[in-house]
Amino acid sequence: MTQRQDPIKVMVVDDHPMWRDAVARDLAESGFEVVATAGDGEQAVRRARAAAPDVLVLDLNLPAKPGVQVCKELVGHNPALRVLVLSASGEHADVLEAVKSGATGYLLKSASTEELLDAVRRTAVGDPVFTPGLAGLVLGEYRRLAAEPAPADEPGAPRLTDRETEVLRLVAKGLSYKQIAERLVISHRTVQNHVQNTLGKLQLHNRVELVRYAIERGLDEE
Repeated sequence: MTQRQDPIKVMVVDDHPMWRDAVARDLAESGFEVVATAGDGEQAVRRARAAAPDVLVLDLNLPAKPGVQVCKELVGHNPALRVLVLSASGEHADVLEAVKSGATGYLLKSASTEELLDAVRRTAVGDPVFTPGLAGLVLGEYRRLAAEPAPADEPGAPRLTDRETEVLRLVAKGLSYKQIAERLVISHRTVQNHVQNTLGKLQLHNRVELVRYAIERGLDEE
């Protein structure tokens, strides 16, 4: 598996200065490049656009603009941005709202420093990271969304290769890129490339839309 050489650029957004500084310090000491921090939603949007982080570590409960709105605006502006929500709330509604707004993962603030560092690393390469117990909830929500009537396929829908379809099927089952790479005996980078190609062909923006597309077509069934 190819390791990225340059440090992962991270931005930390939280309205509690002590917590924000502690998370930023832990990340910096572990080799991440902390390019910005912010204490409210408006500031977060402004600074993230200027600093262009790879990963945004985002609290949901922010003054001036709620975290889900920050996530929606920034991911809408730059679909390559990965957002890891770090929240005190494990409420299902909060988790689902964060995922729908474009968050890649969702970690509770009760997580250990090691869990946070691992989550940021995995988020940077596009793996969905959820506090244990929340992943199943999110997959269930994907299924519910997929059961809603979808727009009819455009004529001449793009054709995926067999391997792209295979990767898409495993994404729909909720496997991480690492698990998919191991199962198909290919590199993590190759899995990422297949996912990026598939997103491009289908004109989708993120993993949420991709999973919905796959489940609508029954690709999560054996």
